[in-house]
Amino acid sequence: MLTDIEIAQQTKLKPIKEVAESIGIADEELEPYGRYKAKLNESLFERVKNNPDGKLVLVTAINPTPAGEGKTTTTAGLGQAMAKIGEKAIIALREPSLGPVFGIKGGAAGGGYAQVLPMEDINLHFTGDMHAITSANNLLCAMLDNHMQQGNSLRIDQRRVLIKRCLDMNDRALRNIVIGLGGKINGIPREDGFIITVASEVMAILCLASDIKDLKERLGRILVAYNLDGEPVYARDINAQGAMAALLRDAIMPNLVQTIEGTPAIMHGGPFANIAHGCNSVRATKLALKLADYCITEAGFGSDLGAEKFLDIKCRYAGLAPSAIVIVATCRALKYNGGVPKSDVGEENLDALKNGICNLGVHIENMRSFGVPVVVAINKFPTDSESELSYIESYCKEKGAEFALSDVFSNGGEGGIELAKKVVEACDKPSDFHFCYDGELTIKEKINEIATKIYHAKEVVFTAQAEKALAEIVKLSGDKLPVCIAKTQYSLSDDPTLLGAPSGFTITVRDLTLSNGAGFVVVLTGSIMTMPGLPKLPAAERIDVNDSGVISGLF
Repeated sequence: MLTDIEIAQQTKLKPIKEVAESIGIADEELEPYGRYKAKLNESLFERVKNNPDGKLVLVTAINPTPAGEGKTTTTAGLGQAMAKIGEKAIIALREPSLGPVFGIKGGAAGGGYAQVLPMEDINLHFTGDMHAITSANNLLCAMLDNHMQQGNSLRIDQRRVLIKRCLDMNDRALRNIVIGLGGKINGIPREDGFIITVASEVMAILCLASDIKDLKERLGRILVAYNLDGEPVYARDINAQGAMAALLRDAIMPNLVQTIEGTPAIMHGGPFANIAHGCNSVRATKLALKLADYCITEAGFGSDLGAEKFLDIKCRYAGLAPSAIVIVATCRALKYNGGVPKSDVGEENLDALKNGICNLGVHIENMRSFGVPVVVAINKFPTDSESELSYIESYCKEKGAEFALSDVFSNGGEGGIELAKKVVEACDKPSDFHFCYDGELTIKEKINEIATKIYHAKEVVFTAQAEKALAEIVKLSGDKLPVCIAKTQYSLSDDPTLLGAPSGFTITVRDLTLSNGAGFVVVLTGSIMTMPGLPKLPAAERIDVNDSGVISGLF
């Protein structure tokens, strides 16, 4: 059996100009990065801005196992299947982070015969967007420390610096550090730390900005510190926004690539959904809607995380409304939610499946609550038994949910034809899209709405630190912003051990931070970390390159 990377390396790719031509993009609207990837420049946005919009399809999932359950694979395969049934579709995805690539996943561009290519480039440096975001964030940090070193005319309180440096890598040793050691010329000693690039506010801003002007304005609004009088200090106060925007000049342009079957794919931005808002860029999604009849996009992790944030944050700011929502479910993840260890999810266990399938039921009801038609994609794995697959189908029928078996991993677009037809039918149904909460509610009320309606918690409690942070955010007029809740992806609760469909539990908010430039309040729950660590056996140990430069080990 071929590995993902072996399948990818045996695929004959179309030149990126041909992919662009298939969706009406002119040569002068491309900024090529080699033969098989390119950026899409502003002239394209200007030309198509008055085109009618296609239909927006959101792909989300149930709560996953730690290995992930094929949401990107399903998205890529669905795009390929749309072409098989004669529909014009573009998929819009996030860019992978090096953190999970070298940590757990080993790759995040789909799998089998439903991949986005060139997968080695996409999973590693791609077109440099992650590096540009990292550089822009760290330039802001350097300018802030330099301001304090060079006289500190803003009277910044070094004990109340909020912005952290970032790195697109899992490195727990950098979570908490001390900088400025070594004498007067080396800066002011203070406590600092790193977060992973995909959790940074700069990443969120890039994904929500409408153009360069909006990008620069948002960068200037980043809250970086407080001064000695307790007043806020923003990035614009140290004149950082112009240089930051210059570093992001090319990164704001979406990237065009292709699936293994030549379906156009726009990849741009990559915020994590458990610690950020989990969606690709507004620019990429809107562009895909102008270029095709269907834009198929995804949101990270389960619907309680990525989908809720896509619907309540991204759609709210961008004026988007999905026509259909696809929920990816697997026997593996449902058995995991039924109490089976990750190591044993490949073995038939109908009892565990029956115990865990309630998780699927909650996600179906959650997505229906937004007023959008729902289709369940049963993502087939080779280890699935016929009795397990039949049980999931019967459960969907009982719930009155449309469903389709998806075998795009093994059969590419052909394996997703049934799913594609169901999605087209769903998009033609009436939709009454609405948000989970009213924007005029207070922060506490918004958190409570999500916690009780989406997570099915009994109550929300706030630590003393969270109450203090909330009071400061309210003073800065942040009370009317959407909320971005950071919590574990493995459970509907904030406790990763509460699997299935827990209820009656308490969500504990331990801190809040204001992402003023992005335009939301980050709510930290449980033990969620903004800088992940590597596992005991990181995927990096399996990744290699031979003497001819051929990479192996990326799944």
